[in-house]
Amino acid sequence: MFQSLRYSNLFLRLGLATVFIWFGINKFIDPQYWLSAWVTQSVLAMASKLGISGLDIVNISGVFEVLVGISVLSNIFMKVFSVLAIIFLGGILFTFGLSEILVRDIGLVGGFLSLLFWPERRRFI
Repeated sequence: MFQSLRYSNLFLRLGLATVFIWFGINKFIDPQYWLSAWVTQSVLAMASKLGISGLDIVNISGVFEVLVGISVLSNIFMKVFSVLAIIFLGGILFTFGLSEILVRDIGLVGGFLSLLFWPERRRFI
Protein backbone atom coordinates (compact mmCIF):
# COMPACT_ATOMS: atom_id res chain seq x y z
CA MET A 1 0.00 0.00 0.00
CA PHE A 2 1.27 3.44 -0.95
CA GLN A 3 1.45 5.85 1.98
CA SER A 4 2.92 9.30 2.15
CA LEU A 5 2.54 12.15 4.61
CA ARG A 6 3.46 14.52 1.81
CA TYR A 7 0.56 13.48 -0.41
CA SER A 8 -1.96 13.10 2.40
CA ASN A 9 -1.20 16.68 3.51
CA LEU A 10 -1.54 17.90 -0.07
CA PHE A 11 -4.89 16.14 -0.60
CA LEU A 12 -6.23 17.43 2.71
CA ARG A 13 -5.22 20.98 1.78
CA LEU A 14 -6.69 20.65 -1.73
CA GLY A 15 -10.02 19.47 -0.34
CA LEU A 16 -10.29 22.20 2.28
CA ALA A 17 -9.14 24.89 -0.14
CA THR A 18 -11.68 23.79 -2.76
CA VAL A 19 -14.56 24.03 -0.28
CA PHE A 20 -13.54 27.45 1.03
CA ILE A 21 -12.70 28.98 -2.34
CA TRP A 22 -15.93 27.60 -3.83
CA PHE A 23 -18.11 29.04 -1.07
CA GLY A 24 -16.16 32.30 -0.99
CA ILE A 25 -16.49 32.93 -4.73
CA ASN A 26 -20.14 31.86 -4.68
CA LYS A 27 -20.85 34.61 -2.15
CA PHE A 28 -19.83 37.16 -4.82
CA ILE A 29 -21.79 35.41 -7.57
CA ASP A 30 -25.07 35.19 -5.65
CA PRO A 31 -24.87 37.40 -2.54
CA GLN A 32 -28.63 37.76 -2.23
CA TYR A 33 -29.05 34.00 -1.83
CA TRP A 34 -26.44 33.90 0.95
CA LEU A 35 -28.01 36.89 2.65
CA SER A 36 -31.54 35.53 2.63
CA ALA A 37 -30.72 31.86 3.28
CA TRP A 38 -27.75 31.94 5.64
CA VAL A 39 -27.46 35.23 7.51
CA THR A 40 -29.75 35.05 10.53
CA GLN A 41 -31.88 37.91 11.80
CA SER A 42 -29.90 38.06 15.03
CA VAL A 43 -26.65 38.53 13.07
CA LEU A 44 -28.29 41.20 10.90
CA ALA A 45 -29.58 43.03 13.99
CA MET A 46 -26.17 42.98 15.64
CA ALA A 47 -24.45 44.11 12.43
CA SER A 48 -26.89 46.97 11.87
CA LYS A 49 -26.01 48.34 15.32
CA LEU A 50 -22.42 48.52 14.07
CA GLY A 51 -23.46 50.13 10.78
CA ILE A 52 -22.76 47.02 8.72
CA SER A 53 -25.27 45.88 6.11
CA GLY A 54 -26.22 42.28 5.42
CA LEU A 55 -24.49 42.37 2.04
CA ASP A 56 -21.33 43.62 3.76
CA ILE A 57 -21.44 40.54 5.99
CA VAL A 58 -21.74 38.28 2.94
CA ASN A 59 -18.89 40.08 1.14
CA ILE A 60 -16.62 40.06 4.18
CA SER A 61 -17.19 36.35 4.75
CA GLY A 62 -16.60 35.71 1.03
CA VAL A 63 -13.25 37.51 1.12
CA PHE A 64 -12.33 35.66 4.31
CA GLU A 65 -13.22 32.27 2.85
CA VAL A 66 -11.21 32.91 -0.33
CA LEU A 67 -8.23 34.01 1.78
CA VAL A 68 -8.49 30.84 3.88
CA GLY A 69 -8.62 28.74 0.72
CA ILE A 70 -5.61 30.49 -0.84
CA SER A 71 -3.64 30.21 2.40
CA VAL A 72 -4.35 26.49 2.75
CA LEU A 73 -3.63 25.87 -0.94
CA SER A 74 -0.37 27.82 -0.95
CA ASN A 75 0.76 26.64 2.50
CA ILE A 76 1.46 30.28 3.49
CA PHE A 77 0.20 31.37 6.93
CA MET A 78 -1.71 28.11 6.94
CA LYS A 79 -1.65 27.60 10.72
CA VAL A 80 -2.95 31.13 11.34
CA PHE A 81 -5.75 30.75 8.81
CA SER A 82 -6.54 27.27 10.14
CA VAL A 83 -7.15 28.74 13.59
CA LEU A 84 -9.25 31.56 12.10
CA ALA A 85 -11.25 29.05 10.04
CA ILE A 86 -11.90 26.91 13.14
CA ILE A 87 -13.19 30.00 14.97
CA PHE A 88 -15.29 31.00 11.94
CA LEU A 89 -16.79 27.51 11.64
CA GLY A 90 -17.41 27.43 15.38
CA GLY A 91 -19.45 30.59 15.02
CA ILE A 92 -21.49 28.97 12.28
CA LEU A 93 -22.00 25.86 14.42
CA PHE A 94 -23.38 27.90 17.29
CA THR A 95 -25.51 30.06 14.99
CA PHE A 96 -27.31 27.22 13.20
CA GLY A 97 -27.35 24.51 15.86
CA LEU A 98 -28.12 20.90 14.96
CA SER A 99 -28.50 20.54 11.21
CA GLU A 100 -26.77 19.21 8.12
CA ILE A 101 -24.53 22.29 8.34
CA LEU A 102 -23.31 21.06 11.72
CA VAL A 103 -22.20 17.76 10.22
CA ARG A 104 -20.42 19.45 7.30
CA ASP A 105 -18.66 21.92 9.54
CA ILE A 106 -17.53 19.28 12.03
CA GLY A 107 -15.76 17.57 9.13
CA LEU A 108 -14.18 20.86 8.04
CA VAL A 109 -13.07 21.65 11.60
CA GLY A 110 -11.50 18.18 11.78
CA GLY A 111 -9.58 18.89 8.60
CA PHE A 112 -8.32 22.23 9.89
CA LEU A 113 -7.36 20.67 13.22
CA SER A 114 -5.35 18.09 11.27
CA LEU A 115 -3.50 20.86 9.46
CA LEU A 116 -2.99 22.79 12.68
CA PHE A 117 -1.36 19.83 14.42
CA TRP A 118 0.46 18.44 11.36
CA PRO A 119 4.14 17.81 12.16
CA GLU A 120 6.43 20.55 10.87
CA ARG A 121 9.62 18.54 10.49
CA ARG A 122 9.52 18.75 6.72
CA ARG A 123 8.08 21.32 4.38
CA PHE A 124 5.28 19.80 2.30
CA ILE A 125 4.27 20.90 -1.18
